[in-house]
Amino acid sequence: MKEYYDTRAPEYDDWYLGRGLFAGRDRPAWDAELARLFRVLEELPAARTLDVACGTGFLTRHLRGDVLGLDQSARMLEEAARQAPHATYVQGDARELPFPEDAFDRVLTGHFYGHLEPPERERFLAEARRVGRELVVVDASQTHSDVEEHMSQRVLNDGSRWEVFKRYFTGEGLAAELGGGEVLHEGDWFVVVRAA
Repeated sequence: MKEYYDTRAPEYDDWYLGRGLFAGRDRPAWDAELARLFRVLEELPAARTLDVACGTGFLTRHLRGDVLGLDQSARMLEEAARQAPHATYVQGDARELPFPEDAFDRVLTGHFYGHLEPPERERFLAEARRVGRELVVVDASQTHSDVEEHMSQRVLNDGSRWEVFKRYFTGEGLAAELGGGEVLHEGDWFVVVRAA
């Protein structure tokens, strides 16, 4: 997956912004819900936050407080440093977080959790709980998906094709999976859950 995200880094935000290969997609009320997602993140209390799999910093830029972004992809981190310069960044593995216990008030991850298969998922949750007091997960809503999970073929601007595991969530389902939590947003396109 590292190679896929390294390759995708310069075009990753096209998905959010409806550009490039995503320009023709019909996503009713996408922009309004994306703006709501930004507000949900901006309304989180300022905290020492670890943004795991921060990618290009597209969501990181909306976090308040002392923010550290972690990603396995050096190219993603380069994009993040440009887009969200208020944060600091470190390259690392989300399943083996290089931090001591309780180093953060909050661990946040956006559109990463839904790519984890069961063993990776359990490992990530254990690590997130080890280093942070609360976990906030942003991921894809199940509203526009006929399936809960599948292998998705991703095509990049260079024509390369990649197989990526993808899951979709309801707010209630994600909260239950995280062991309980508060649904901060549940829309047609995104869900956000905060768990202690």
